[in-house]
Amino acid sequence: MKLLKLIILSAVTLASCSGQPEAKKTSEQSINGTWKLVSAKVITKGDTLNTFPVENQEMIKEFNDTHFSFFKHDVNKGKGKGAIFDAGSGTYTLNGDKYEEHLQYCSFRDWENLKFSFTLKISNDTLVQRGIEKIDSLNVNHEIVETYVKLH
Repeated sequence: MKLLKLIILSAVTLASCSGQPEAKKTSEQSINGTWKLVSAKVITKGDTLNTFPVENQEMIKEFNDTHFSFFKHDVNKGKGKGAIFDAGSGTYTLNGDKYEEHLQYCSFRDWENLKFSFTLKISNDTLVQRGIEKIDSLNVNHEIVETYVKLH
């Protein structure tokens, strides 16, 4: 009987060991999922412009282990004066709070194949992305601060 208990205990113990490498850091795991944009601002030469929320628009950003994507659209399904659809996707790296996007696809085509460096702060269900967007050829040079709430 003792041998049977030992065999069962050993089997349960072995089954609980996955043999998988150690999981990624919590900060890297917590970025995965779908995040809803709740506020955004652009800071240019010390002047701050609140760019989101915008009435009748919504935006989400999604992350998996290697890629990100974002989608913004009007809630009127493209009908009416405020019709909009923006999207982009690419790869990213995250080391601690240092986050870098390589934007491979974008509805603003001149932004494609560029890299942008940011810091990410995650607190519970809130993610804040902050950094410089600089594209000399488009005369873009500003700081963005985007705040997201996790949906999934």
